[in-house]
Amino acid sequence: MTSTLFQILGGLALFLLAMEMMTNGLKSAAGHHLRHMLGHWTRTPLSGFGAGILITGIVQSSSAVTVATIGFVNAGLLNLAQSLGVVFGANLGTTMTGWLVSLVGFGFKIEAFAMPLLATGVAIKLLSREQRNQSLGEALAGFALFFLGLSVLKDSLGQLTVGLDSADVLGQGLMLPLFVLFGFLATVLTQSSSAALAIILSAAASNLLSLQDAAAAVIGANLGTTSTAAIAVLKATANARRLALGHVIFNLVTGAIAILILPIMLWLVAAVTNWLELNTNAAMSLAIFHTLFNLLGAAIMLPLLQPLARVLGRMFRSKEEDNAQPRFLDDTLINTPELAVGAVDQEMKRLIALIRGLLRVCVDREALKPAQLEPKTAAAQSLNEAISDYISRLRAEKMHSSTVDALTLSIRTCRYLAEAIELAPALLRLREAQDKPDLAPLNAALDRYLDTLRKLIASDNEQPDTFAEAGRIYHQLKSSLLAMIVRGDVPTGTGERSLDDLSSVRRLSDQWNKSLSWQSATALLDRPDQESPSENGQ
Repeated sequence: MTSTLFQILGGLALFLLAMEMMTNGLKSAAGHHLRHMLGHWTRTPLSGFGAGILITGIVQSSSAVTVATIGFVNAGLLNLAQSLGVVFGANLGTTMTGWLVSLVGFGFKIEAFAMPLLATGVAIKLLSREQRNQSLGEALAGFALFFLGLSVLKDSLGQLTVGLDSADVLGQGLMLPLFVLFGFLATVLTQSSSAALAIILSAAASNLLSLQDAAAAVIGANLGTTSTAAIAVLKATANARRLALGHVIFNLVTGAIAILILPIMLWLVAAVTNWLELNTNAAMSLAIFHTLFNLLGAAIMLPLLQPLARVLGRMFRSKEEDNAQPRFLDDTLINTPELAVGAVDQEMKRLIALIRGLLRVCVDREALKPAQLEPKTAAAQSLNEAISDYISRLRAEKMHSSTVDALTLSIRTCRYLAEAIELAPALLRLREAQDKPDLAPLNAALDRYLDTLRKLIASDNEQPDTFAEAGRIYHQLKSSLLAMIVRGDVPTGTGERSLDDLSSVRRLSDQWNKSLSWQSATALLDRPDQESPSENGQ
């Protein structure tokens, strides 16, 4: 019994090693083509679904495709609806493993072709000088080990059933949920639904599990694939967490339906095999079952994909995403601009505060990485665009000239702030320049410059003296840096990049200082006797 148990564990270990070799080898051999497929074949949710099926079939790992999709969502290369289509497709693509096992794994003596295949794969990997061919050799060797591991699993599970009546051992008081749990845990523990499926299919082929119990375990294995996505998004963006939840919902809905209609599904499997006149074994029946219930899930969920994406889009909202959404702009006020100006004023105050916070963290937060700025800059840009768009949609023919002037100041300020947002990373890089040994002689001047900028950023109104002081220090820094480049005290590349950052920060301070001249339209309209902003603007 002990030796059989170790054989089972050894077969599983060999199978997991084979899956990793196949996945890594195929991904490496395909290179940028997989990225191209995932990035460019997902224009619509339906095309994303097809890409998910194809890529999972190629790399033999739905987990790898799901994690890669999460990475694309984190990077903003895929929206939620597109990525959900890919993940739904990956679920169907993972059924390829069941077909491989059932069609090749139990039809004939595996070792007859696995050993020559293994030798060929290892020879290609060792003798080839090209990385792509080496990767193909690794994938080929993994393919051979896949079936060798499957052979060990099948034989060891077969030995376990010698002298046992599986109906007596596993059928006494055990309900379908327990087999679902078994499949779920097998996938979670191995972090591979393919390995779990190999165990289940081997157990069914060895008569250790009945077809119904094995089908329930297959459903559980399908549910277990969500664990990889859940782990991958622990520290991911809100959109990636929504994708993981969408993956869980798809698998739960699909699994629940399959459990509820399990007798009908098994009858349908038998009908399909009879119709196709297949000489089926238990493994083949389970592969058909796995494919059918994933197809059923896709047929149900794909039409609901856009509504699901909208529902998920309201969940896990980050602070930045909340800040990016206008809170006061009401489309019902479009036809009454005099009432809309108050809403614009409220959003302008939020926008200025949001950008002031962005600039402050660039100057003050230690160990801040450029990537950490991206959510904040995206939120500020989104709100800025929403305000500009709203003002442009107001009915100009119904506006009094003073209202036009007041809103002109707001939209002009939005333009100043838009450029300030784009230049914010340069402020962070300039602060980090103090840590470069080559630029150490400039540290004192950089400290004065950053202190002056802090005062300017904290101001609520225009500060001509502070802005002028920042300009004087900027010119001193620029002259000193140019002299250091001429003397060779600093590498030319480093010096030129620092000059670019210095010029960008100078431009940022100019745009920010202009934005401080903004006044609320409501206040301006309450003082019609004062000079109009169109005459006083820059």
